[in-house]
Amino acid sequence: MLGQILGDVLTPAIGIALSPIPIIAAILMLLSPRAGRTAPAFAAGWLGGILLVALLVMLFVPASAAAGQGGGGTAVGIVKLVLGALFLLMALGQWRKRPKPGETPELPKWMAGIDSMGPLAAVGIGAGLSALNPKNLPLALAAGLSLTGLSGGESALGLAVFVLLAGSSVLAPVVVYLLFSARMQRPLSRLKDWLTANNATVMFIVLLVLGTTLIGKGLASL
Repeated sequence: MLGQILGDVLTPAIGIALSPIPIIAAILMLLSPRAGRTAPAFAAGWLGGILLVALLVMLFVPASAAAGQGGGGTAVGIVKLVLGALFLLMALGQWRKRPKPGETPELPKWMAGIDSMGPLAAVGIGAGLSALNPKNLPLALAAGLSLTGLSGGESALGLAVFVLLAGSSVLAPVVVYLLFSARMQRPLSRLKDWLTANNATVMFIVLLVLGTTLIGKGLASL
């Protein structure tokens, strides 16, 4: 059963985890003077937003709807087809946004205020980036749908696995930094520079893989 649960949540969890902007934001917080306060708060908000969306789906979507009313998962299959097509369109948009040779990639303007940001603002930004992101929101919805209808223990286990996997890309650097802060300054700075330069390309690849995977799973559910 654990293998089946992992298979259901692995694709959306990896899709959320491979989000360059939140990773860059976490790294900037870790390199700021308030790293010990803002970075853990940001990670908590990031995990909380992922948890909230998936949990709401599990609580309020009827198990019969998620199972397709006995139709072999037809409803879930249709949802996955729609999400897959959406991700392919988003991948095309990211490909078009790639910076031209010599151009400096632009980051969100709110990142300029990270050095002076407090823990409360960091929590809010983390939650917003995870729960309201156009890519992450449908992925969390898909994960919640896949866990709907399981027994209480199985759904709780699946939810925990999903949240930890999805949040790992932000949580891991925060934990490692807090344990080995003196050694992490240079590697984190290099990682931030690489993600900043290749943000659009990374997102294109992630969205392309997610789109084709979800379309395949959707067709298999019909």
